[in-house]
Amino acid sequence: MNTRDTSLLRAQLRSVRALTNTEIQIAETRTGQARTEAVREELATNAANARARAEAIGSAERELGGVPEVIGPFLGKATAVVKTLREQAQPFDEALLGDLALEHQLLDRARYIKALATNAREPQVVALADRLIKAHSATVSWLGTVLAEEALGGPAALRRTPFQAVTGTAVKLANLPVTWSTRGIDRTLDAFRSAPPALNELLSRGAHVGDVAVKSLGASRDAVLESVEEVTRREGETRAADSVHAARTATGVLHPAELPIRRFDELNVTQASAKLKELTEPSDIRAVLAYEEANKNRHGVVAAAENRLAAIAQDVAGLN
Repeated sequence: MNTRDTSLLRAQLRSVRALTNTEIQIAETRTGQARTEAVREELATNAANARARAEAIGSAERELGGVPEVIGPFLGKATAVVKTLREQAQPFDEALLGDLALEHQLLDRARYIKALATNAREPQVVALADRLIKAHSATVSWLGTVLAEEALGGPAALRRTPFQAVTGTAVKLANLPVTWSTRGIDRTLDAFRSAPPALNELLSRGAHVGDVAVKSLGASRDAVLESVEEVTRREGETRAADSVHAARTATGVLHPAELPIRRFDELNVTQASAKLKELTEPSDIRAVLAYEEANKNRHGVVAAAENRLAAIAQDVAGLN
């Protein structure tokens, strides 16, 4: 291998190693945003695998006569910290798009390294490049699925940070046309005022509530939401009623009869999982998932709903 080829290959390995150090820190940051324990374990494994890849890249660089930078991991951590802080002012989807851009860069550079190593007849580096290509292709697919799930209304594998949630809500509000009339708002407030007496009683007690009171408050809240939806829909405020219904759906407080699967409460895990595979609308699957998590919370049913959402998201995003 001539000096020019060695220098170019080493330079690419050094760049990929620096980006991988950033990837490690981001994976560790995302672990705290995992929606489920399974996703948390997957992200922790990804971080560990990325560390192993960084070490392998460093070894390959040394074999080619290079000296990997000791400060690389620290720069990668610093870059990830800056990225995380910047994301707090971004909507959730923009943060994910940033992660996806990093993975695409790693994937493209890995393919370039493979071509360079093939030309230089460095089989060990070619094998390393194949390993990198496989890993980053999988991560690109996973992030694409998470983004598609987010676009379809979630729930995605990752949760928003509080700042991202506020930012996302602000964006939605800024783009939401004002359609409620003053009378419509008054009707909604009237529905709250006519809420079950238990709600006002619990609120008047302030912080002195026990477990029973908390459950009663939750039940009263659910009754209020149901009442508000009924009143607003009866008064012709369809969009307001739909918004309240969406809130009830997201918190899992629908009645079993409102679910898209008939007699859902009577199904065992196998039957419920099979029924979930028949659903094609993400909103229907989210309704069942939220209801299940708020009630029986059976792991098999929750996993089946999440897998069905992921499958639809992958199909929509062309990742199948």
